[in-house]
Amino acid sequence: MDDWRTAPIDAKLRAMLGFLDKLTLRPNDVRPADVAPLRAVGLSDDAIEDAINVCALFNIYDRLADALGWYLPDAGGYAASAQNLMKRGYLL
Repeated sequence: MDDWRTAPIDAKLRAMLGFLDKLTLRPNDVRPADVAPLRAVGLSDDAIEDAINVCALFNIYDRLADALGWYLPDAGGYAASAQNLMKRGYLL
């Protein structure tokens, strides 16, 4: 997916990605009202909380990698990882 805004995805996923985009890029602007559109498309509070937790974790990892110069895979490595996550999810 090149752009979640135009990709052929479910309304729930599009709403969540919009919220997570704001949470990542403008966290000081996030308010309780930003959750209303998520609930309106049928997302539960548990699903919203799970997505926020995953987003926060990825943001922490990203900042650590940038600050500490961690090795990052190339586009092929990320694509393989994404395929793996799509098959098995985030479960341990």
